[in-house]
Amino acid sequence: MRKRGTKNKVYSFEFKLMVVTQMLEQHLGYREAAIKFGISSKGANGKGIVKRWERIYLEEGEEGLKKKRRGKNTTGRPPKLDKAVEEDLIAEVQRLRLENAYLKKLHALALSRMESENKTKPE
Repeated sequence: MRKRGTKNKVYSFEFKLMVVTQMLEQHLGYREAAIKFGISSKGANGKGIVKRWERIYLEEGEEGLKKKRRGKNTTGRPPKLDKAVEEDLIAEVQRLRLENAYLKKLHALALSRMESENKTKPE
């Protein structure tokens, strides 16, 4: 595990592209490419880094290698809802809360009637 405060090495777009294209042209494995270009990560070899670059290159092309990917969520913050949609959702939540409270009271009333009938019934 990495020590706190140590920085990850940052590779340029041109370097990533060169590694991936040469790996594909020369049919190199991930480990071979990592060794050839001196790519390593703390506590492990760099094959995972090269594998990630290749996947991004094959899925998104060269532009994918230019993107900065930090953290788990690469999509960013979800967009806010329209005011009308938000108001409709709030109104629905309030209506459902009222309905839930009504059903709870109805259930309690039904239970109390059943109990009172059971007490008054002679055996």
